[in-house]
Amino acid sequence: MTFPPLPLRPLGSTGPQVSALGLGCMGMSALYGEADRAESIATIHAALESGITLLDTGDFYGMGHNELLINEALRTAPAAAREKALTSVKFGALRDPDGGWSGYDGRPAAVKNFAAYSLQRLGTDHIDIYRIARVDPDVPVEETIGAIAELVQAGHVRHIGLSEFGAESIRRAAAVAPISDLQIEYSLISRGIEQEILPTTRELGIGVTAYGVLSRGLISGHFTRDRALAPGDFRGMSPRFQGENLRHNLGLVEALRKIAEQKGVSVAQIAIAWVLSRGEDIVPLVGARRRDRLTEALGALDVTLGADDLAAIEQAVPAGAAAGDRYPTAQMAHLDSER
Repeated sequence: MTFPPLPLRPLGSTGPQVSALGLGCMGMSALYGEADRAESIATIHAALESGITLLDTGDFYGMGHNELLINEALRTAPAAAREKALTSVKFGALRDPDGGWSGYDGRPAAVKNFAAYSLQRLGTDHIDIYRIARVDPDVPVEETIGAIAELVQAGHVRHIGLSEFGAESIRRAAAVAPISDLQIEYSLISRGIEQEILPTTRELGIGVTAYGVLSRGLISGHFTRDRALAPGDFRGMSPRFQGENLRHNLGLVEALRKIAEQKGVSVAQIAIAWVLSRGEDIVPLVGARRRDRLTEALGALDVTLGADDLAAIEQAVPAGAAAGDRYPTAQMAHLDSER
């Protein structure tokens, strides 16, 4: 199948040009229950064939499973698509054999150790964008970023990214080395970055890769109150998916559905289109695990939101309208962006 070229957006003033939508691959390996390996690889292939160039992963997604999956998908993809693919890798999360989380490690020696393992699992000689998943409170930001800068100098990494950094930490990182982008949650119901973080990235010429644009499926239009979640599914402990919070949040989705239906598009498409409309410096990551969901997400690129549409969306889902935090309390404590 031949697709028209996807529009490109810059990852900041120093980063690469990437497709206007990226593919977040986490759900193919972790946190949302079992995934179909063959369908996951087929979805990555379909994304590359459609013109998506940015593949986002983390070395701790499935304890390395996701990087190995991307390796296999790229090895078996057509050469032309494979050559355009860019990998964005998060590192630093510490896991235990039972799947638990025990903090983050941003020490320079650890940074280089994580990178060595990722390069091996990905089967490549370089990572296109490398970022610590969360700020390590025990290590100065300057030391962590300095270690990635040394990897850039050595040719193992092309660009330095950030993840869930607050405004002050962004400034400190940018004083050490050029930063391509900040990866952070941004959606209709997660708009905290608009106050201080987004103005800071724009001042410094840093792009944004927005994850959670459908809030882990909550505002996709496909999630229902009676949906049974698989054991280990992150949403089973996510505050926004619990009890009265879920009832309230799905009410917001129904308000959004009315606007989507008037435009003849899906709820997911209008939610993704809203993030796309926030600026050319923002690249939404869509977490499609299946080809049909990928096709739906790509349709968002054809959705044009005029002033009346945006006003209607704002009225249906105002900033701060969501019930519940975006992570459980213990995980919120790790977010420098929420301080």
